[in-house]
Amino acid sequence: MKKSFTFTLIVSFLFLFTFSSKAQELNLRPTIDHIAIYVVDLDKSTNFYENILGLKKISEPFNDGKHTWFALGSNVQLHLIEGASALKEPDKNSHLSFSVSSVSSFITVLKKNKIGYENWLGEKQAITNRVDGVKQIYITDPDGYWLEINDAQQ
Repeated sequence: MKKSFTFTLIVSFLFLFTFSSKAQELNLRPTIDHIAIYVVDLDKSTNFYENILGLKKISEPFNDGKHTWFALGSNVQLHLIEGASALKEPDKNSHLSFSVSSVSSFITVLKKNKIGYENWLGEKQAITNRVDGVKQIYITDPDGYWLEINDAQQ
């Protein structure tokens, strides 16, 4: 029985190794398709992502008044879905990050719209200067989700 168990274990390992190798050969690594955010007020969130962040709205197939879709580039989309029952207080470590050509110019848009921002440490109206030279700030959307805005070059 011990030999049978050892043989079964070896065959199982070889099967898994072969399957794993085949998956790699087929290049089955996932790529991002979309990000979905559950929101309380769809109109308010749509306005924020469209008019503050400047994202381009795209058609969505549901046409039920509970979804707004935005293009994020490279065939990636952001889906806003109405129906959340309460605002959240997410941790800043969980955030979406957007790159802009100028953090300073983006701050001008925030000030015009009376939207506060902070650096990574939480200091209000302050910018984080990363060791690689990238400037970044953090804001929250209408539902409290954290967004990083930076000037990282692609």
